[in-house]
Amino acid sequence: METFVSTDFNLPELGENITAGDVLRVLVQPGDVLAKDQPVLELETDKATIEVPSSVAGQVKEIKVKAGDKVKVGQAILSVDDNGSSAPAAAPKTPAAKPTAEAKPTAEAKPAAETKPAAQATPPPAQSPAPSPSAPEAPRTAGDGSRGEAPSNKVVDISRGARPAPEPAQAPDLPVAPAAPSVRRMARELGVDINKVQGSGPDGRISIDDVKAYAKRIVTDASSGQGGAVARAAEPLPDFSRWGAIDRQPMRAVRRKTAEHLSAAWATVPHVTQHDYADITGLEELRKRYTKQAEASGGNLTVTSIAVKVIAAALKVFPQFNASIDLAADEIVYKKYVNIGVAVDTDRGLLVPVIRNADSKNIIQLSVELSQLSEKARSRKISLDEMQGGTFSISNLGGIGGSFFTPIVNIPEVAILGISRARMEPVFNKESGEFIPRLMLPLSLSYDHRVIDGADGIRFLRWVVEAFEQPFLLSLQG
Repeated sequence: METFVSTDFNLPELGENITAGDVLRVLVQPGDVLAKDQPVLELETDKATIEVPSSVAGQVKEIKVKAGDKVKVGQAILSVDDNGSSAPAAAPKTPAAKPTAEAKPTAEAKPAAETKPAAQATPPPAQSPAPSPSAPEAPRTAGDGSRGEAPSNKVVDISRGARPAPEPAQAPDLPVAPAAPSVRRMARELGVDINKVQGSGPDGRISIDDVKAYAKRIVTDASSGQGGAVARAAEPLPDFSRWGAIDRQPMRAVRRKTAEHLSAAWATVPHVTQHDYADITGLEELRKRYTKQAEASGGNLTVTSIAVKVIAAALKVFPQFNASIDLAADEIVYKKYVNIGVAVDTDRGLLVPVIRNADSKNIIQLSVELSQLSEKARSRKISLDEMQGGTFSISNLGGIGGSFFTPIVNIPEVAILGISRARMEPVFNKESGEFIPRLMLPLSLSYDHRVIDGADGIRFLRWVVEAFEQPFLLSLQG
């Protein structure tokens, strides 16, 4: 007589800082024979759509989720019946999934130990209550933390993080805060003392949502002075249906993440936006002349692809714009690589694919890569890795219209360039004393004022303007 063992397949870890997703499609049905590594679920996370493979094998007994559900890491997705012959192989899977949650506190002790030198190197920021007030700024790992003066004098390994030093001191009296390494990393980036966060999970386990909620409370309290904003945020909405018909729709994962990310950026980064025009009359003639060459290589020679090259060169001249601020460690992290994120408008919302090592590629190569990444973003084939690691962002709304706008810094970066629609305008020529028509491109540079002074901001923008107007500058200084 065969023995059947029922085994649950739980949603595995999907990537760093990803705790949940929205179910788009369930790819199996009850009664199907399931093989290991077979895709069972199509899931939309914060920034990408992925297929989730099964770690168990057997006949599908029950599907525990449906399209439209929001599922969290560790949640049961389905159960399978496994016969006696394969039960031994499948049985370890379930314990392996659950112990990850139970064994993490032990495993987490290792990251804490590994980062002790970093924490000890900067004990005052970690132990003093200062990180709490600065929590609104810390989420903005975006900038440097100092001004733009002599950034090249100090180079910091971006992988270095400051872990709160109180843990070793509290070890004899208090247990290590129950949180995964990724959660601890998020707390460090936000300048939050992980030991002060109340966990909402089993046995008080701390999640990323708990850390974000704690940081949000600090930001709100700081902005309200006496907590008035907290009360306003908690005030319930009116019943809109009293005045007419309404339609409520759940926020999709991308829109929800965008709302959280931009809210945090706007609340914590002291934004400054400067505007200027670039005369691209000559550049436009060159762009049209070489468009077919780019198309032959599989790309599209656009103002955006040229802007990527311009910004990549500018970041070499102004390294303080290619940095992030680590308030917990009281350091500015200068990156030696140049990865440019480009905002792409999709039917799911705004996605920002990243072109890596943009400074080492020519404009044709950048045009090809930008075309490929944009298409992958719109067709939902882009991966999470292809949207991470950016050091500066570009948002081009020129294809839609408008003259100037205020782009929000994409933290933890420290600056972003907004591009609007170019238009012919009369420009006064001093030599002839006449107004002549020129194609003018509106540019808007937003930056983190904690890191970048106004004078440096306008110097950077003027360099970018001149690079658009005199492309030879890219070869001369870029």
